[in-house]
Amino acid sequence: MTEEPNRSETVILHVEDNPADARLLEEGFSADAGSRLHRVSDGAEALKFLEQRPPYADAPRPGLVLLDLNLPGHSGIEVLERIKTDDELKQIPVLMLTSSDASDDIEAAYQNHANAYLVKPIDIDECESLAAQIERFWLHTTKLSQSTDDI
Repeated sequence: MTEEPNRSETVILHVEDNPADARLLEEGFSADAGSRLHRVSDGAEALKFLEQRPPYADAPRPGLVLLDLNLPGHSGIEVLERIKTDDELKQIPVLMLTSSDASDDIEAAYQNHANAYLVKPIDIDECESLAAQIERFWLHTTKLSQSTDDI
């Protein structure tokens, strides 16, 4: 059974198939950020986690999703589309976090209601900076929906 998050914690679902990319970003989040990271490595697992289907039936509902574009199973755009058309999930902010800076990918993300589109840095210092920016804006400045806690 998954431990319930502290009410002051924001659960972040990080959907990333590359373990090195995941580690770089996740190490950039400070231990006292007020968040708890969960990671899945493909689109199908992301949807199971979000919809709380086995093996994630007891998973906490995320307050924020960091979503890679190029994933095995379902693409990031497919996952985004499912999130933003589901009445129980659509209020969760989704940040596309990808290596692609192609205008077609950016347009597709925003057409499907991504809340932001961020290009992954390759340098460890830039990853730490990006994580700090996400943390500062999405966890401290922005007021996230509390309805995700009760779903």
